[in-house]
Amino acid sequence: MHEPMEILSFDIEGKFAHFRKFHGNNTAMSYSIPPRTTIIGMLAATMGEEKDTYYKHYQAQHLKIGIRVLSNLKKSFHRLNLLMIKGSHDFRGGKGRVQTPFEVVTGSDLKKNVVKYRIYVAPGDDDKLYSSISEKLKSNERQFNISLGIAGFAAFITNVRTLRADEKISNNEWVQLDSAGNSDQIGEIDFPENPEFKFNHIEEELLPADFIGGEKGREVYRMNRVLFATRDFPMQVKLNGTYHRIEQDDEIENIQFLEYAGVFSQQTD
Repeated sequence: MHEPMEILSFDIEGKFAHFRKFHGNNTAMSYSIPPRTTIIGMLAATMGEEKDTYYKHYQAQHLKIGIRVLSNLKKSFHRLNLLMIKGSHDFRGGKGRVQTPFEVVTGSDLKKNVVKYRIYVAPGDDDKLYSSISEKLKSNERQFNISLGIAGFAAFITNVRTLRADEKISNNEWVQLDSAGNSDQIGEIDFPENPEFKFNHIEEELLPADFIGGEKGREVYRMNRVLFATRDFPMQVKLNGTYHRIEQDDEIENIQFLEYAGVFSQQTD
């Protein structure tokens, strides 16, 4: 029988989000949810970590992270009127401008809704790191500004809580999963019959999980392959793996922490 695990939970929201796909610096496409690498960037900003210095320290063996969607998400393309830069002397607009497509994540109604996620953090093999993050978030201290992907998309952290979770093991049983789930542990999805929800609210993505750090910096190290709902709506899944059940204030959440789908690159010490 496992002892209950302590989990730090907080909500993060903003009007707009863009989580650039890792295939290249010039892609306009965005993930619907922040990858683990983006989430650790948010935590590092809260801690006041200097840019590009924390990647190895925040890898998944040291810190467990899960995510839940709390708003109905929508993605749309917009045109950015950017400067045409071909050389070092073009930053004053001498070459004119170019219309560049850019994908933005918003709520279902741009005027009324926000983009909102719930992040779960638990200790890996570094209790000190987890404790430091927990203290910072609960004291409402922010060393650097928090954003949803890019600096201009400001975000706000609310509802910081310390929770207790019981570890559960599912042997190919049906589970109502509130968070993103690990794809290789999900054998089947039960889609609701309501046509508004049937098929169109589940996505699967291969997301960057960790950067190598050190001399290799932001080179992608390992990946997460995840299934998630793009609405505040639980997934009914046939699960073969471990999950955690949180019971707090008459609310029950079944969540998974993101696990590696494979090594994308090699890390050297």
